[in-house]
Amino acid sequence: MTLLSRRAAGAALALVCAGATLPAFAQADAYPAKPVRMLIGFPPGQATDTLGRLVGQKLQEAWGQTFIFDNKPGASGTIATQLATQSPADGYTLLVSSSGVMAVNPWLMTKLPYDPVKDFVPVAGLGVVPLVLVTHPQDPAKNVQDLVAAARAKPGVVNYASSGIGITNHLVMAMFLSAANIQMTHVPYKGGPPALTDLMGGQVQVMFETSLGALPHVKNGRLKALAVSSAERLPAAPDVPTVAEQGYPGFVGVPWVCIMAPAGTPPAIVQKLNTKINEILQSPAIKDQFAAQGVLPMVMTSEQLGGFIKSEIAKWGKAVKDSGAKAE
Repeated sequence: MTLLSRRAAGAALALVCAGATLPAFAQADAYPAKPVRMLIGFPPGQATDTLGRLVGQKLQEAWGQTFIFDNKPGASGTIATQLATQSPADGYTLLVSSSGVMAVNPWLMTKLPYDPVKDFVPVAGLGVVPLVLVTHPQDPAKNVQDLVAAARAKPGVVNYASSGIGITNHLVMAMFLSAANIQMTHVPYKGGPPALTDLMGGQVQVMFETSLGALPHVKNGRLKALAVSSAERLPAAPDVPTVAEQGYPGFVGVPWVCIMAPAGTPPAIVQKLNTKINEILQSPAIKDQFAAQGVLPMVMTSEQLGGFIKSEIAKWGKAVKDSGAKAE
C-alpha cells in the first residue's frame, strides 16, 4: 500500500469513527472514476461556454479523466438547466451556468422549470465577465452620447442585438435604455456568436457583449467599443470608458459564470471540485489569460457562492423591475 493509500485509509477510518459513512468518502476519494458531463446552455464561443471549457480542460489534465462538453443552447439557458435537474446527483453531471440563468430568469419567466436555489448545489465560481458596448467600425457613434443622440433622433430605428430574450446582455441594455430614456428595437439571437456575426456584417447596429466575446473583435478592428458596463475600466481595454463615466453615474451591469451540480450531489465531491477549480483559477497562467480577456476570477467556497447567488437573485430582481424588461 502506498503512503497516499495509507493516509486515505486512515482518513476513512477516522470518518467512520466520527459517524460518517465510508461509501461517501470512498466515492469522493475515487472521483472522477468515469467521464464527467458538463452541460452548457449556450453555443460554443460564448462566455459561459469558453470559461467552462477552459476550466474543464484543466480538470481533465489534473485528474486524467475525460470531461465532456455538452452544449444545449436555447430558451435563455433553460434547456440545459432543466436537463441538469433531471440528471443523477452523483458528480458526473455538472452545469456551467451564469447570472442570467441563476439570477435573472427567475424574475423574467413565469413558468421556470427549475429553482436556482432548491434544485442545485453551488460548486464553484469561474469568472465575472463585464460587458462591452460595441458597434460596427463604420457606425458614426464615437461614444455613448453619440449613440444616445442617434436613438433619440429616430426612436426605434436603431437595432440592438442580444444573446437571447432574458439573457444578461439583453437586460443590461434594457437598463441602459431606461437610464438614457431612449428607444431601440431588440433583435434577439440564440447566443452571442451569431449576434456578433450580424453586428460585424451590419445587420444590427449595437449590442452589449461580454468582454471575452467582444474584445478580440475590437482589437482586430472588426468592432468599435463605446463603453464597458463595469464600475471601472478594464485592464485589457484601458482606453474604453465606462458607461458611468459618460453621463450615467452608478450604472453597472456585470454578469458572471459558475459551475453548479444537481441538488443532492455528495458534499465531499462538491468540496473536491471546489478545491481543484479554485486552485486552477489562482494559477498564474489562468490569471493572466483571464486578465487579457477582461475576466475577473471568482474564487469562492461552495457556501460563499451559494450566498452570492442569493444576493444576486435579489439584485437582478430589482434591476428587472426597475428596467421594465420582460421575457417576450
